[in-house]
Amino acid sequence: MSPVQDNPLPDEFVLSRPLGMARAPKDFDWLKKNIPCQAACPAGTDIPAYLDAIANRDTAQAYLINLQDNVFPAVLGRVCTRPCEPVCRHGWEGLGEPVAICFSKRSAADFLKRKEPVVLDPIFPPTGKRIAVVGGGVAGLSAARELALWGHMPVVFEKYPKPGGMMVQGIPPFRLPRDVVELEIDQVVRLGVEIRCNAEIGRDVTLSDLMNEYDAVIMAAGTHKPYIPDLPGVDLDGVRHGLGFLQEVNEQHRGDVGARVVVIGGGFTAVDCARTAQRLGAESVKTYYRRSESEMYITGHEIEEMRNEGILFETMTAPVALVGEGGRVTGVRFSPTMLGEPDATGRRRPVPIPESEFEVQADTVLLGTGQVQDTSWIDRMIADALMEDGRLKTGSAQTTAVDKLFVAGDFALGAISLIDAIGHAKTCARKVDTYLMGEERLSEVAMIEDARSTGRTRAMDQIPRQPMPTLPREDRGVTDEVETGFDQDTAATEASRCYLCHYKYEIDNDLCIYCDRCLKVKPVEKCIVKVRALKYDDDGRITGYEPSTSSRDYNMLFIDQNECIRCGACADVCPVECIPLQKVSLKTVKTAEVTP
Repeated sequence: MSPVQDNPLPDEFVLSRPLGMARAPKDFDWLKKNIPCQAACPAGTDIPAYLDAIANRDTAQAYLINLQDNVFPAVLGRVCTRPCEPVCRHGWEGLGEPVAICFSKRSAADFLKRKEPVVLDPIFPPTGKRIAVVGGGVAGLSAARELALWGHMPVVFEKYPKPGGMMVQGIPPFRLPRDVVELEIDQVVRLGVEIRCNAEIGRDVTLSDLMNEYDAVIMAAGTHKPYIPDLPGVDLDGVRHGLGFLQEVNEQHRGDVGARVVVIGGGFTAVDCARTAQRLGAESVKTYYRRSESEMYITGHEIEEMRNEGILFETMTAPVALVGEGGRVTGVRFSPTMLGEPDATGRRRPVPIPESEFEVQADTVLLGTGQVQDTSWIDRMIADALMEDGRLKTGSAQTTAVDKLFVAGDFALGAISLIDAIGHAKTCARKVDTYLMGEERLSEVAMIEDARSTGRTRAMDQIPRQPMPTLPREDRGVTDEVETGFDQDTAATEASRCYLCHYKYEIDNDLCIYCDRCLKVKPVEKCIVKVRALKYDDDGRITGYEPSTSSRDYNMLFIDQNECIRCGACADVCPVECIPLQKVSLKTVKTAEVTP
């Protein structure tokens, strides 16, 4: 490999410098475009790095990478909504199916040699600053963990007997075993986070008390207030909101639902209710959703498992009324729907089709119709400054209209996924740290490092996605985990499918002798192209190229990162070593350590 100096590079290079920390717009643009899985992850997880570690059977390193970024690796390896997978390059047209990123994350935890807590090292020394966090769910715990790493002293106030929020109250144990949750919460506690359970704000202590006692307060109380649709018959016995039903069954591992269960809704709560009711012995479980399957806030994998368990699932069907006899529900009247004009959220509004109603018999109706924030615990004077028409004024930005009061996760945005809540909470923690310390102590950089080889071959592109093994249907009880996990060989095989998009081959045209040997061995038609000129935007980012049409306008060779499979065949045959390999990673570092 040719030697490089750590100084600014000419415009024709895709990054601003050859080594070290880079912060030009083109550097962050390269990361966003070339590592789409990480860009799509709300927590910014370094996905290709941990897949690379799994492929090399270094599961301890893979788990550590996950732990640094997304706080709950073993949890998310089971129940993440996987925003990374739809954008995975391996799923692009003609390239097969996306890498099983979520299942691979789980394997990093499954194969740790010792099932003991993994505790990260502090990033900053103690500050003496105390932060109250209202809510011990995934957002509250994530924010608290980050703040503890930065030297602060977070205290989490949890209303319920156990911390974990929806991880223990909403998600059934057959999807998320409780020992997995408990271990990863313990890892947060061992960093110095104090969790006070059975501590209800508004009853045991007021928000004003917290504001007076602590240097900052984060509201991360989740969405635990059921949304009950305005339907005739909704007060009949046998009609229950899904969250309360799941909380009860998750705690007691039993429940009476009768023979016929109807579930209304199309989110995780609805699907979890249906699968739980089936495990409790219901003879018939039917789920109805008023929009199309493509508009559901849920992964197709969960729908597939629900259907595999014999549960009927109908879309484009909305409830019109609940019917009953003697004060108890006996059925639900539905109407098929069609999608009309968009509503306030931009989603097309379901419209009932006239004169098409039908009735479905039911002994129990479970409403998977969502939850909203309960703000009754907020002191009146604070609420007047925070609320407008029953909603937080500035929730999405993590700050509020009240000094030193912040907001994170579901409580800010409404019911969102675990990974979205973690990402939002991490941003909230950064804003709290900046508020407390008067400066931004952390910064993002593109870290550029020399590398020798990716270890990838063309044959790896042809490996099919590995299926997740599951329990037989007849063995699936209320607490039996359905997905049994990859073995180590399967995990390594699946991870090897990753294109390792964080590696970069690039031709130094000042050294190139244009022997065309790289063109003769390239495995993909357009991974290396003859170029007339590169295209740039106003910030110096390369936006494309003009292909050469003849020897007269053949000015340079260019590696198209979208087409490159990171195999290194071009570098191996280059006689002048003009195709160096580097690893480029998005890193969060101390601002004081950022090089100019």
